[in-house]
Amino acid sequence: MKLHFENFPQRPAWIELDLGKLRRNLQLIRRDLPRDMKWLAVVKDEAYGHGALDVARIAIEEGAWGFGLSTLEEAMTLRDAGITAPLLLLGERRETELEWCVAHNLTVCVNEPHNVRALAKIAARFGKQVPVHVKIHTGMSRYGVRWDEALPLIEQIVAEKSLRLEGVMTHFSQSDETDKTFANLQFARFSEVLRALEQRKISVKLRHACNSGGFLDLPHAHLDMVRVGILMYGVFPSSVCRRIPGIEPVMSVKARIAAIQKLKPGEVVGYGMRYTAPGERRIAVLPIGYGDGFPRVRNQGGTLIHGKRAPLIGGIAMDALMVDITDIPEAQMWDEAVIMGRQGGEEITVHDIAKLKNSVSYEVLTSWRLRLRRKSVDGGQKAARQFEAAELR
Repeated sequence: MKLHFENFPQRPAWIELDLGKLRRNLQLIRRDLPRDMKWLAVVKDEAYGHGALDVARIAIEEGAWGFGLSTLEEAMTLRDAGITAPLLLLGERRETELEWCVAHNLTVCVNEPHNVRALAKIAARFGKQVPVHVKIHTGMSRYGVRWDEALPLIEQIVAEKSLRLEGVMTHFSQSDETDKTFANLQFARFSEVLRALEQRKISVKLRHACNSGGFLDLPHAHLDMVRVGILMYGVFPSSVCRRIPGIEPVMSVKARIAAIQKLKPGEVVGYGMRYTAPGERRIAVLPIGYGDGFPRVRNQGGTLIHGKRAPLIGGIAMDALMVDITDIPEAQMWDEAVIMGRQGGEEITVHDIAKLKNSVSYEVLTSWRLRLRRKSVDGGQKAARQFEAAELR
């Protein structure tokens, strides 16, 4: 028998990414926006764990202006793969990164005078006029120049012949909650800066403030472009923000039953003996654990098997978790179990996993480890095509 990589046995635990649902989500988002408004797809951290290159290719087809990224490495991966759309590097850049940014036509945020001068010199050396965006800190106290100190920096950028002020942006601390008081204060501060630029006849092509929450709930802050992140992937940023009907999660996490054990009354399960069988029980072992990013909980949560909920028992191990299948007699070896996602009429959402982690959905999506292979499917392709056809009629 010859062994070939193409026939390499796949681990029976994986992440499934429905690219048809991604496409339809983008179409729904695009339909929700005014026709002339631009949107930037945020694909940092491997598109929140969904695979940045696949997401970028589909987003380009669906009309994305460009992409938001966090690191130079992320941007270069897309450039090396042939993505030519604008790549906006969010956050701050070290001076040593700027030459790479100019050479590969990456758009950077410049938020302090030294980097303005350094970037201008490098751009001049390359014979380019490079676009830059200025991040205005309006209250989040993270990156950016304070709203009441921004004008001198912007004027410095405008004075540099090798730089072009393409964008001015801010970021909301809390845009997806019911109380919009602080978000509106931030937007008022940002608007002060924009008015001051108008008074000085400084033109800016792209004014942008809204993340997914702002896009959904702050239409007065949409301006020229919105930055859409977690919503693309079918996850609403909070339980109270506006809903767009038809948006669906793109990511599912699955595994197959790798062992079945029969317990007698009084027998225990897992490290620390955290579960004791109250009677005869039948349990399934799934080959996925905290080493893959599942929260290290005990006797909390569950999975879906044959469309039914199987409660998790005992403690999560690095490579295994155990669920009670006593009430699912049809469950057999190597049957599929859904750890996150939908099966039949039941669903375990990313928010359910976040509660187990005592965290947020963003962390759940980005915390699944690389040893869980990513399997792309296009189960929603037909629906996406039907939706697109209906839009054209």
